[in-house]
Amino acid sequence: MLSWTVRRTRLPLLSLRCLDCRSESATTGEGRFRVNANGKLLDVWLLVRCVSCDRTSKLTVHERTPVRSVDPARLDGFHTNDPDLVAATLLDPLLARRNRFALDWRDAWRLDTPPARPDVTWPVQVEVTFADPVPVRPDRLIAEHLGLTRSEVLHRVKSDVSLRRPTSTGFTFLVMGEAAVHG
Repeated sequence: MLSWTVRRTRLPLLSLRCLDCRSESATTGEGRFRVNANGKLLDVWLLVRCVSCDRTSKLTVHERTPVRSVDPARLDGFHTNDPDLVAATLLDPLLARRNRFALDWRDAWRLDTPPARPDVTWPVQVEVTFADPVPVRPDRLIAEHLGLTRSEVLHRVKSDVSLRRPTSTGFTFLVMGEAAVHG
């Protein structure tokens, strides 16, 4: 069995309309939080910048939350702009839903695979794991890496997941040899 791993190479861009220039793309840049404590209540925002005009906007992480209800280590991470906390916050689907944005993963990930072996015997079983929740279409991933057309993938690959539907969870597939398909 071969093992493939999908990894992010950088944080994805955000599909988020700018209020100034109407661009639809923003970035977290270096990843900064803005924390405001008003008495016993806390507001936390993740700052994002428009890629076109550099306008800064805020994504609400916590709003009017009692300070005592936030884990002290997490609160420290907000204050120090912890890069891991920035990534975890940005990749949280609840944050995206609440702030009405989608993630643009183009050019933000790579596929790590073992070196090609000339002695491959068919069929070949491959396990795909995800180090980060990058949504990929299995048919495109397989076609690109194996040098097949997407229609060849649909004929030669057997899998329990839909090959045409994006997924960000691990799956396995079996690639049949050409003779098995045409024979």
